Amino acid sequence: MTTATPARLLQLLSLLQTPREWPGGELAERLAVSRRTVRRDIERLRELGYPVEATKGSDGGYRLVAGKAMPPLVLDDEEAVAIAVGLRAGAGHAVAGVDEASVRALAKLEQVLPARLRHRVSTLQAATTPLTVGDGASIPAETLTLLAGAVAGRERLRFAYRDKEGGASRRLTEPHRLVSTGRRWYLVAYDLDRADWRTFRVDRVSEPFATGVRFEQRELPRGSAAEYLRQSIQQWQEAYTFEVRFAASAADVAERLPATLGTLTDDGEGGCVLAGATGDPVEWLTVRLALTGYEFAVRGPDELLSCVRELGGRLSRAGDARGPLGNAEGPSGHRPSRSRPGP
Repeated sequence: MTTATPARLLQLLSLLQTPREWPGGELAERLAVSRRTVRRDIERLRELGYPVEATKGSDGGYRLVAGKAMPPLVLDDEEAVAIAVGLRAGAGHAVAGVDEASVRALAKLEQVLPARLRHRVSTLQAATTPLTVGDGASIPAETLTLLAGAVAGRERLRFAYRDKEGGASRRLTEPHRLVSTGRRWYLVAYDLDRADWRTFRVDRVSEPFATGVRFEQRELPRGSAAEYLRQSIQQWQEAYTFEVRFAASAADVAERLPATLGTLTDDGEGGCVLAGATGDPVEWLTVRLALTGYEFAVRGPDELLSCVRELGGRLSRAGDARGPLGNAEGPSGHRPSRSRPGP
């Protein structure tokens, strides 16, 4: 029997979060209380912002419905572990659209997970291997959540860093924002030792440590963190500039490309121009542009134009049954059968 009101409310909320309608009598039986007590507890939940809907009848029922705001959820152990594992999978690779939200949610969840559940999550993740991975660098979820927590809490952060030449250093920073380009994670932070803003590739960060020292957030010298990162990339020696025209509006293309890739400008002729810089291989940029689903034309550089032409030709040949590899498969698309070797 659950007699303490806070504990009983949590148990009631856990039951209501199951997607079904609960008769009042069944709830009373589950909680070992009277139906009158159930009605009072339902009113308490409503006062806390939970949209509980009641149905009329001889044995009126209750169910939790969608509201205007999302109140706190109550998860059992299995649900908490399942969500944490899923969020780690989404956060570990820079997947446009879900990566940053996954990191924020994971940081909040792991902050309140009991140690026994954190151990289960880590054990499960260590024992499994994804069939497919992203084409960017894989980042430990622990690193991302620690960095995200330092950003949210405005807490100074120490870490070891390896630059593109392999040089090692120790950094003390005031982290401002985590930014995903769709392939890599970057930390935009104020470097206290160098008294200047810096961007750090998170896959080159190791031994991160939140110091517990709070700071007042500084103002970035150039707009948003995404814009600052984009301009920083343009200044790196490993980066190259490019320009591409799309047969679609800037608003439409922006929904399918990371903002850090460049600046989109409508050209007044029903299309838009993307001008940007990246240090990623031209092969990756070629595929990323093609995945927008819009027709586009490369204006430069020549290396990108050559890569687009080469990939276009290769894909055309791949779809031509009369091409050089067209006869490698049988008429039904399967490899010709081979006789089994004798005993």
